Amino acid sequence: MEFETEVPSHFLCPISMQPMKDPVTISTGITYDRESIERWLFTCKTTICPVTRQPLSGTDLIPNCTLRRLIHSWCTINSHHNFDLIPTPKKPVDRFQMIKLVNEAKKHPQNQIKCLKKMRSVVLTMDRSKTCMDEFELFEFLTMVILKVNESGIVSETCDEALIVVHHLQCTDLILRKLVLDNGFGLLNALLHVMRLGNVKSRSSAITFLRSLFKVMDPTLICGVKSELFTETIRLLRDNKISQQTMKAALELVVEIVRWGRNRIKAAESGMVLVLVDLLIENSDRRVCELVLVALEQVCRCAEGREKLVEHAAGLATVSKKILRVSHVGSDRAVRILGSICRFSASCGVLHEMVEVGVVSKLCLMIQIDYSDRVKERVKHILTLHSRVWKDASCVPAHLLSSYPSL
Repeated sequence: MEFETEVPSHFLCPISMQPMKDPVTISTGITYDRESIERWLFTCKTTICPVTRQPLSGTDLIPNCTLRRLIHSWCTINSHHNFDLIPTPKKPVDRFQMIKLVNEAKKHPQNQIKCLKKMRSVVLTMDRSKTCMDEFELFEFLTMVILKVNESGIVSETCDEALIVVHHLQCTDLILRKLVLDNGFGLLNALLHVMRLGNVKSRSSAITFLRSLFKVMDPTLICGVKSELFTETIRLLRDNKISQQTMKAALELVVEIVRWGRNRIKAAESGMVLVLVDLLIENSDRRVCELVLVALEQVCRCAEGREKLVEHAAGLATVSKKILRVSHVGSDRAVRILGSICRFSASCGVLHEMVEVGVVSKLCLMIQIDYSDRVKERVKHILTLHSRVWKDASCVPAHLLSSYPSL
């Protein structure tokens, strides 16, 4: 007889027919595993008991702690049969409770702020790894609250609460695409209002939401973003009250959008290069430095971006200093940035500055060490490109002079 047949029948979920990990009882008195009954209620969108077929008088799921202790004890006694102990369940987001609060807020608008605060309380006490939600009704409601900023021109308390809930929930790409499709620039404009008028927490939540939206957005929409988005992102990056997590989200947003259309020019003209270089000077976090260098490399693909970089007193020196100090990704992007400057913005003054601040010596070091062949080829190309200017520089090692300009 197989072991599974020995499991007491009242330990099995009536839906999955598997031992219950988190038994909960519904209004008809029948106990189910939480995951199974939630899937039944939310996916099938029915309020009928699967066993009795009776309509539910309420939607609360009551933990059956006594049954759970019995199942755990039975597992312990029968552990020699290789029956795994049922772990203590981490509390997931109560999907049913969230939708119930949405319906309450829609039915009684005067209770909207109360319902949103309850939602925030729910998500803040949940395990972050279990907050992924695929309930469009929930995110549609939260988006509706945020969109009201466009009408009122102020960031209300309800908007703040909605943003906090969105920030702590993981929304699926499918729902994000639908939100963009249904609301388009209206949602982007609302989030821009929040970034301009909201407090630090609201602005941080808005930038995180924007980053998620832009990751699934059609490039034709991304090309049409307002310059104000870069201006407000810069203001956020300059705020010393923001967390590292928010800083990374803002930089990821910049990386995502500067690749499209004229966004590189918008970023350069807004002052983004100055802020990125300053972040590179002040921050030693590897991921932050990588994101800054990736963003800088993109912006420096336009003349306006390169101009802003060479105008910065520490621009070239800071970029070259990060070579071999961040990561392979960081070094590759730094070399690309210097390559763009050398190919398209190499005035006499710039070339001499590259000698004085140590750019040339760092490039010479790159071709002498064991490193990526592709990166070393880029470095050789840069050194060869301006060999006549740099050939006699004291920073060029003597044993390389004979090979100039054919490094």
